[in-house]
Formats: sequence, C-alpha cells, structure tokens
Amino acid sequence: MRKNGRGTFHGRETFHGRMLVTDAIIAAILLFLDQLTKYLAIVHLKGNPAIVLIDGVLELQYVENRGIAFSLFQNRKIFILAMGFCVIAVILYFLCKVPAEKKFRIVHIFMAVLIAGAVGNMIDRIRFDFVVDFISFVLINYPVFNVADCFIVVSAITLFCLFMFVYKDEELEFLSLKKMRPQHAEILKEGQKEDGMGTLDRDSKSGESGNG
Repeated sequence: MRKNGRGTFHGRETFHGRMLVTDAIIAAILLFLDQLTKYLAIVHLKGNPAIVLIDGVLELQYVENRGIAFSLFQNRKIFILAMGFCVIAVILYFLCKVPAEKKFRIVHIFMAVLIAGAVGNMIDRIRFDFVVDFISFVLINYPVFNVADCFIVVSAITLFCLFMFVYKDEELEFLSLKKMRPQHAEILKEGQKEDGMGTLDRDSKSGESGNG
C-alpha cells in the first residue's frame, strides 16, 4: 500500500518527536552527572586543600565562581541569569528545528550536551548564587572549571566544526527563521498533488459510470 505525502509527513513528525525525547534523556543524564560531581566537590573539597591528580598538571580545587567564563561579570546574578535563559531558549528553538534524519543525529546529541551544560550552571546560580568549579589545570594556569563547562566547550566546538566543514549550505536551511522546514513544505506539496490526482481519478470514473 502506497503512503501518501500527508502520511509520510505525520510519520516524520512522530519520529522527530521521538528524537527530541532522546535528546531530553541524554541531557537529563548529563545534567545528573554534572550535579553529582558538584555535590561531591562541595562535600569533599570545600574548605580542604586541593587534591593533586597529576603533580604540576591537574588538581581538584574548590572554587565559587560568581561570574561567567573566565570569571567575567562577577556578582551580576540577574544579568547572568537573564542571559543564560535567553541562550537556553535559543538553543531549544534550534534543536526543535533540527531534522530527525540520520545525518543530523550527531547534531541532536551535541545540542543536548550543550543544553545539559548550560542548565547545569544555571541551576548552580539559582541555588547558590555562584557556580561550583573544581577542575584546575595548573600546568597552564587555566581558570578553574567544572563538568558542565566541559559539556559546553566540547559541544560548541563540535557543532561549529560540523556546521562549517561537514554540512552543505542547503542542508542547513533548517537554521533559517522560516516557519516551516523546507522538507516539510515539500512533503505537503507532494501530498496535496497526490490528493488532487486521486480526486481527478474519482471524477473520471464517475463520469465513465454516468456515460455507461
């Protein structure tokens, strides 16, 4: 039995919904991991000397960051929260526009990772008025960071590389602000064309019966 364009459209919508559920599960798991590591940092590192993992290279050191990356905008909680909510909203908007095709699954995954990192730090700011950092690269005197920061940096770099060097321009049309994704518009056109052809077939058969 041949599926019409409308049936194909609804089928893809259902699969896209399942992909978004998968994205939410990935983000939830990573968010739990981030919050767990911060809880352990508070319990075991706060008020204690740094724990040396690799001498002169890597340490675990409790730090309360009241700013954003590289300690910018210190003690600007309202501004940081407002900016954070806006960023998360934009990421969610574009995540919902990413097609559920196989070639875009990696985009879904890393956008979920990005959301997990952003939400993880937002939770800290709401709960504590600061972000719990505890990973310190003392070798290069790098600012202390946390697991959520790792999620954000890795996912952002990966997505940038995918959009710049892997996907073609026409494959990224879903990033436009148009109301309907191009592939969905094409499916609807095909469905309308087939529905119209079916109507013509029925009309012609009715005419032949009447003549008979």
